[in-house]
Amino acid sequence: MGLRHAGYGMTDWGARGRTSTVNSKMTAAVLYGKEDIKIERVPIPRVGDGEVLVKVHVALTCGTDLKVYQRGYHARMIVPPALFGHELAGTIEQVGEGVRGFRKGMRVVALNSAPCGKCFYCSKHQGNLCEDLLFNNGAYAEYIRIPRRIVESNMLVVPAHVSFEDAAMTEPLACVLRGLHETGVEIGDTVAVIGGGPIGLMFVQVAKAIGCNVIAVVKRDSQVSLARRKGAHEVVQIGQAKDPIEAVRELSPERRGADVVIEAVGRPEAWEWAVQMVRKGGTVNFFGGCAAGTKVQLDTNRLHYSEVTLKATFHHTPESVRRAFGLIAEKKVRGTDYITGEAPLSRLHDVLRHMLNRNGDIKTAIIPGH
Repeated sequence: MGLRHAGYGMTDWGARGRTSTVNSKMTAAVLYGKEDIKIERVPIPRVGDGEVLVKVHVALTCGTDLKVYQRGYHARMIVPPALFGHELAGTIEQVGEGVRGFRKGMRVVALNSAPCGKCFYCSKHQGNLCEDLLFNNGAYAEYIRIPRRIVESNMLVVPAHVSFEDAAMTEPLACVLRGLHETGVEIGDTVAVIGGGPIGLMFVQVAKAIGCNVIAVVKRDSQVSLARRKGAHEVVQIGQAKDPIEAVRELSPERRGADVVIEAVGRPEAWEWAVQMVRKGGTVNFFGGCAAGTKVQLDTNRLHYSEVTLKATFHHTPESVRRAFGLIAEKKVRGTDYITGEAPLSRLHDVLRHMLNRNGDIKTAIIPGH
């Protein structure tokens, strides 16, 4: 057993299942390799038993997609050439045989993966580590096929009072909620978050909502104000502070260091900083994934004698997805807090190039129908 993709690569967009009721082509983004995306006309996927075809109303850019665009692949999520993108919301266009609880016209958010529910890791409530974790990509398109397993366990109906933009935020928020839960964050903790991108800012907002004192460690001028707006009590700006590690410790109670440090950048130097920023007996969450083959150097003396806990969390589970969607439905987290622009699908390449320049945008809503 191993990681699986939904199988919708270059040779399979229209190859499976019974004939689609939509006998035409769609516009979609196809990832071919490093910084190589083309907007093409491809067949609308055919829907098989248990599957659903969703008309995409909005797909959101994210840091993971930017990394995939830069590197040309993702070891666990996507193998090019393939359809691209994974944060979306839309309406059901077609329902396959055997689908229960969903019908054409329903507003839905479909997550980008689903565990098998049967393997060792699923039995341990670690569905994110499932031996047969199924990933689905293709949000940057007019339509996306949702495989049976996601339909059954990770697709939710979006109520009328929740916008498509808000609903599409479910996936990243689910990852953040699981990360905080697994780290054991408590009310009153001092939490340092390294990173001012969408995920870092979301960690700031949720940690503040829990009742934590939040120190944001960011790089750019635009991220300073964003972090404060999301609830950071203090902000350390890299480049302005002589030593980010000492700056965080200076802002912590009695200079002990933060109770929890969350690394949300995915860079080796930030991983090393995190270990130096945390207090004795504290916890570090290496949330940001570094490039394959990356090595870091850690002070073993500090880890041992200071009883520092090192934790890494990856992805989401059906449980964290539902908690995230609940917060969104209650308007406690809004897409408008993070979506700083909108663009048609035809401009996706330009949007990603713009994001590489670190221009201060958080997320862009890609609208396939425009």
